[in-house]
Amino acid sequence: MWLPKYLNRLAFLQLLLLHLLWLNPAAAKKEKPDISSHKLDNAPSNFFYFDDSNTILLHDREGGHVHRSEDAGKTWDKVDIEDGKASDLWRHPHDNQKAYIMGKGSTHWHTNDQGKTWQDFEIPNARPSLLQAPFAFHAKESDKVLIHGATCRIAGIVDCKEVTFYTDNGFESVAKLRENTRGCIFAHATPEFRTGDNDKNDDRIICVTTGRISFDRREHRLAVSNNFFKDEEEPNLDGERTVQGIINIAVVKGYIVAAAKAPNTDELAMYVTNDASTWHRAVFPSDSRLKEDAYTVLESTSYSIEVDVMTVDPPNPMGVLFTSNSNGTYFTKNIEHTNRNAHGIVDFEKVQNIQGIVIVNTVDNWEDVEQSFGREEKRLKSQISFDDGRTFQDLTTDKNILHLHSVSEMNNVGRVFSSFSPGLVMGVGNTGKNLKQYEEGDLYVSSDAGLTWALALEEAHKYEFGDRGSILVAINDEKPTDVIQYSINYGKDWHKVDLPEGKIRAKALTTTPDSTSMKFFLWGVKGGGSRAEHWVFSIDFEDMHEKKCTDKDFEEWVARVDKDDKPICIMGRTQSYKRRKPEADCFIREQKFEEIEPHPEKCKCTKEDFECDYNFVRNADGDCVRDGPLPDPEGLCKGNAKKYKASSGFRKIPGNGCEGGAKLDEEIERDCEDTLKPIISGEINSERTAFPGQSFTGYFYLERTESSSSSDKAGKDETVLMRTDESKVYITRDHGKTWDEILKGKKIKDIYPHPHFNDVCYFITTSKEVHYTINRGDTFSSFKAESEPTRDRNLQALAFHADYRDWLIWTGAVDCDDDGNCRNDAWYSTDRGSHWQDLRHVVRKCEFIKEAGRGERKKLVYCEQFKDEKLGGPLELQASDNWFADYTTPFKNIVDFATMSEFIIVATKDQTDGDSLKVDASIDGQTFADALFPSNFKVPIQKAYTVLDSHTHAVFMHVTVGNQRDAEYGSIIKSNSNGTSYVLSLDKVNRNTPGYVDFEKMLGLEGVALVNVVSNAEEAEKGSGKKLRTMITHNDGAEWSLIKAPQNDPDGKSYDCDTDNIAACSLHLHGYTERRDPRDVYSSPSAVGLMMAVGNVGEYLTTKSEKTSDTFITRDGGIEWQAVKKGNYMWEYGDQGSIIIIVRDTVATNEIFYSLDEGREWIPYQFSKKKVHVAILSTVPSDNSLNFLLWGREEDSDSEIVTFNLDFSQLKERSEQCKLDENEPDSDDSDYYLWSPQHPSQPNRCLFGHIAQYHRKKPDKNCFNGRSIQKFHRIARTCECTRSDFECDYNYEPAKDGSCVLVGGQEPPDHSQVCKEDPEKMSYFLPTGYRRVPLSTCEGGNELETYESKEVPCRGHEKDFEEAHRGLSGFWIFILGVVLPVSIASAVGYWVWQNWHGKFGSIRLGESGSPFDADRPWIKYPVAAVAGIVAVLAAVPLLLGSLWRWGSGMFGGGRRYTTRGSFARGRGDYAVVDEDELLGEDEDEEV
Repeated sequence: MWLPKYLNRLAFLQLLLLHLLWLNPAAAKKEKPDISSHKLDNAPSNFFYFDDSNTILLHDREGGHVHRSEDAGKTWDKVDIEDGKASDLWRHPHDNQKAYIMGKGSTHWHTNDQGKTWQDFEIPNARPSLLQAPFAFHAKESDKVLIHGATCRIAGIVDCKEVTFYTDNGFESVAKLRENTRGCIFAHATPEFRTGDNDKNDDRIICVTTGRISFDRREHRLAVSNNFFKDEEEPNLDGERTVQGIINIAVVKGYIVAAAKAPNTDELAMYVTNDASTWHRAVFPSDSRLKEDAYTVLESTSYSIEVDVMTVDPPNPMGVLFTSNSNGTYFTKNIEHTNRNAHGIVDFEKVQNIQGIVIVNTVDNWEDVEQSFGREEKRLKSQISFDDGRTFQDLTTDKNILHLHSVSEMNNVGRVFSSFSPGLVMGVGNTGKNLKQYEEGDLYVSSDAGLTWALALEEAHKYEFGDRGSILVAINDEKPTDVIQYSINYGKDWHKVDLPEGKIRAKALTTTPDSTSMKFFLWGVKGGGSRAEHWVFSIDFEDMHEKKCTDKDFEEWVARVDKDDKPICIMGRTQSYKRRKPEADCFIREQKFEEIEPHPEKCKCTKEDFECDYNFVRNADGDCVRDGPLPDPEGLCKGNAKKYKASSGFRKIPGNGCEGGAKLDEEIERDCEDTLKPIISGEINSERTAFPGQSFTGYFYLERTESSSSSDKAGKDETVLMRTDESKVYITRDHGKTWDEILKGKKIKDIYPHPHFNDVCYFITTSKEVHYTINRGDTFSSFKAESEPTRDRNLQALAFHADYRDWLIWTGAVDCDDDGNCRNDAWYSTDRGSHWQDLRHVVRKCEFIKEAGRGERKKLVYCEQFKDEKLGGPLELQASDNWFADYTTPFKNIVDFATMSEFIIVATKDQTDGDSLKVDASIDGQTFADALFPSNFKVPIQKAYTVLDSHTHAVFMHVTVGNQRDAEYGSIIKSNSNGTSYVLSLDKVNRNTPGYVDFEKMLGLEGVALVNVVSNAEEAEKGSGKKLRTMITHNDGAEWSLIKAPQNDPDGKSYDCDTDNIAACSLHLHGYTERRDPRDVYSSPSAVGLMMAVGNVGEYLTTKSEKTSDTFITRDGGIEWQAVKKGNYMWEYGDQGSIIIIVRDTVATNEIFYSLDEGREWIPYQFSKKKVHVAILSTVPSDNSLNFLLWGREEDSDSEIVTFNLDFSQLKERSEQCKLDENEPDSDDSDYYLWSPQHPSQPNRCLFGHIAQYHRKKPDKNCFNGRSIQKFHRIARTCECTRSDFECDYNYEPAKDGSCVLVGGQEPPDHSQVCKEDPEKMSYFLPTGYRRVPLSTCEGGNELETYESKEVPCRGHEKDFEEAHRGLSGFWIFILGVVLPVSIASAVGYWVWQNWHGKFGSIRLGESGSPFDADRPWIKYPVAAVAGIVAVLAAVPLLLGSLWRWGSGMFGGGRRYTTRGSFARGRGDYAVVDEDELLGEDEDEEV
């Protein structure tokens, strides 16, 4: 048959094609990827690939299962563990074979073969921590893992102690590492980190731990061990000093960073090490501060740390980006106004696998956002840097500016822009002036690492890179879809593939972390609501027809080029990569999962390859200049030598590979005089300043804290604000050497330092205008309130939040009549007064209630509102945690309330007796309970309470017994741990008419307090004068005794009475009720063991006068006293007690005395030619300065008042820094010794069940302390229990022999009540008459609380009790029967207070501080008084109505006031609310 010629040819081609297909089966491969689907029972809570494999683990938390796939999600199996018990799933970050499942019970599992098999393990007697990530890993030895757990005494969740465990053999065994941790890490937590030469400390572990005897967050510290904490030491972070207040640690590439926070500031200090041994404080530019919860350590390099610092607070926060030098100590500013979200996530990402390329989003309208306190909506723009952040430029596509959505709004898993595919970058965004909403964006792609961009797909898509970038996959992210799209030419062309299950809403698209795989994993949701189905898909390109790439399909691509396309050098090298050509029709098909490595070429050295050497800093020109004197050149400047060779100031950045070119690090000649230390004059300097006026009406220290920026240099920066009676305000930055008037022309009525943030202070005028500073007087701003300030002089116009610096409550006068009578309304602001919202009307006061154990109720506010908003009616206590959108009324008729430590104490009118008051207490701010007073304490009508102290987990309260004017006295009672049950501590304690009590605790030393008692109470009530005697306790009020008098007076003569007869001849001290200035306390927390006081030796306390009074000192916590000067003196402690100065109190003088040896020798110094009536002697609140201020009036002046600055920093005896080695503090060459307080009646030096050791400077050492020392060193020994560790229980009282006996006619407390409160309770213990002092840690010995005590079953649990106690040890009987019943009511709140101190993160620092922080100043020293038929609120510093009301007489007239000093020092100050002035009623009137 004849066929046309072309048909013959067609047949031939068909035959040829069939022959080729038979010879090459690969040619028959598919045109599109394989897609398989699998339906899940629930939404996955976590999934991940094992590195360098197609194996995926997926966790279904709801079902408690873990699923495994070996083929990138195509097929799935449940892993073989206990069904339904998987609570969490973790991957080992450095071993691609290991993963871990945390179980819902005590059993957990680990795998060593990517999940094929699982082995179980347990954490000994513990559950996983709720506060920390469960694991911390070793980067080199994957069998070494740290496990964070918790041991709980009650129900597995209450009264828990954080404990870290470890395994060093891959969970063959698990052992305890350390208790009371707040997060631990291996130093080798990253592959880049090195612990010095040869990694000799390979097992070094660093933990954040609680304080040695305190759980307060400010006591948290670092502990380091090289042998799994068989031994440990505390590293020196700041020079030769340890640092407390550590809130977090993290490993970042080759660095470990630690963040520390001091009280009374939101500023943090950051400490850095690159060898886990030597630490340095990171120094930021002077205009930048690190704030708590306001800085983020970002993805960094091996040669620098990147930190973003928040500059504008939420709701629209932004920050500034800093980069460090190679050792992480000096930071320079890279770019300002970076975008971040409220969680601290910053729009910052490095292009992966390429050095020096960074993409950031910045805020274009930053000025508007700053001025609106973050309320203005941010307008974002994207920028890119190709030179490690030195310069930034816009992203462009077709000459249009491009903006991309970044890390702060993650829409997929993994990295946002890039992968290990060299040069390929993708992102969702838009062109135009600013970034629009995500749904208005399109998908863009760049093949030159972000230099130029092209539109890839319209609409927003999730995307992923595969096969080293030869495959790009995307799926629509704006709506449900049934297709995916892919590109094999770097995004130029895209192909669609149908999904097998119809339309889904994409949730995640990912592949192997190194982007070498040709398989992708997709999770999506089909449908919605209760019918939603979760599907996962495997997308496999391996069987597609594209060939395997050969060498001709690759190109050499240079990673970074400048505008002239020349390679850019970073760290002395250029970078180029071998990558597939965009047009190559092939797949790389790499089977080994190998990451692409760059091909570096070395560059010539330039200035950018060098950084400043130690003790040098960059100037504006980029040169490195000296920052202080140079180190001693080790003998090169001896004799007549004038020059020596030393550092040029530059050094090559470690790891920099440049060669040739600039040689800036060559040594240069320097002058020997550059090494000389400043000349010390050896003299005390005095500086006088005069001011017009009759008196000072207020002064306020704005002291820098230990974590304040550059605090090492800012020791000279000691800021004080002062106001005169002429309403003029002055500021000094050098502790009174020079003064400047501020706010000229403004009539400042009051000054309110922020009680929680030392840098902030408000200046109140008589109008709506309020001025303030947030930077300690550097700059001032103002706002207008909604009304003029309240005219009630017993109230404060502003109330402050403990955690949120800018949250304010304003109490203002409204509807004032011609007589000046007004009502008070309250408003709140969350942006420092820029905007105000109504809170409540017709109130007396409103306060933030933010304390330990009160949950996440950060908005909790209490208001005292007049019922039905009618002035003069009963006061209701109202509470709200949503700005009074709704509220509760716990009490309908209150007198006042006080907030302290764990407790809120409320005084109310007794409904059964209108003349009497009653007390209620709460530990959570929601549930209140009646306070039960001891039955042997009889007060017919309770008219006055003064809450004295509660920082030892018990309330000390003074209840007035005798209320006759000028003859007031009462009893001190002490509560249990929830503030509701009280026992009598001491009777007939002196009180004055305003409600103040002669009660004062020694600061810095636990359990020591002094009181004055009225020895003739009955006669005093009949008109005789009070006869006072001073008593002291050394065990927190369990026992009181008179003070043994010194043998000799200041002149060395014997006293007139027999000091051995203590009943008739003891030491008596003038107390709180007689002070002009409530800040003049006996002690200082920084000078542990020291107290000074004015008094006399005799049977009673005499009138305070020059003839009858002497000045005394004790150095051992009040056991032994020495008379140091005749007459009345004021005193102040400086440099943490290494200097004490005293000055005459009531006599004009021009002389002070100072002591350098704790008061053994006193040296006179004449500070003025004229004699001065000194009214106040002051120094910084921490007592850590070498400067002091005298305030007064010169003897011959009627129109001027003066200050004198006394500067002791030039004394030769205080010119050298003292040396303290925390690990050997008692060594012979140490400037310190270890001192232990003791109870005078216990010869073994035990106090509160232990021997505590404190650091004290040796008195004969001529050096200064410098930055604050952690006074407490350690518990040297736990002691056996003795009688002094116990006090009498409720309804018991001390007998003459000291034993506790039942009060006549009373019954023992009914401990069975706990069974009624908790139906699950099985048993309880009968009372013994004793209860342990809360501070005691004694063990064994005479445990009086359980001695001969009987455990009995709760009704209905008799059989359970019998079964449970078969063979039960005495210890567990004690735990189950006494501790559990007594503590259950408050255990949850106490545990939260004790434990919940923030989260531990592996990268981000500055995490939120605990909302339950126990380190707030108002926790420590609250005092509240509720006196007579009206309120006398006497609360220490941070009961916020107390900032300024100190009454007249402070400086010879004018108003009373308080200062920053009393707050920061934590002194036992009272806030006076005069009862007659408060409600305008006479004392005898009925209410």
